[in-house]
Amino acid sequence: MQQKSLFNVQKKQKISYSGKKKTHTFKIQAIVHYKTQEILSLSMCKGSKHDFELFKENLNSIPEKSFILADKGYQGIYEVYDKSLIPLKAKKGQKLASELKFYNREINKRRIGIEHVFGKLKSFRILCERYRNRGKRLGLRFNLIAGIYNFQLAK
Repeated sequence: MQQKSLFNVQKKQKISYSGKKKTHTFKIQAIVHYKTQEILSLSMCKGSKHDFELFKENLNSIPEKSFILADKGYQGIYEVYDKSLIPLKAKKGQKLASELKFYNREINKRRIGIEHVFGKLKSFRILCERYRNRGKRLGLRFNLIAGIYNFQLAK
């Protein structure tokens, strides 16, 4: 009697599966205007992809002559897009100097408005709970939500 080998059989997972989170995930990246807080551009991907990798793939969707304020996850953004600012990280086992902390604080003061936009978008429950619809339609639905948000700003 033959024994079946279960070790060599790999599970076929969809593209949207994230091994880190052990579930199917989607990532949406938004470009928000600093002063008007209007959503300018959206980009979406399925599965586990780093924010910076998604940013590099969608460089052409960035409006011309725009300046980018990003978080610490975008290390190396200066090589790809020179008109940008990110907070500085402390080296391993060391603390940041007081001038660098002040620099980070000034960047984060300007970024907080953008984070408030994401908080307002989460008032649409489709974004803050489990997405139960078709994955193909998530980009369309998020574009509609962004359009509604921009329309509310215009009032």
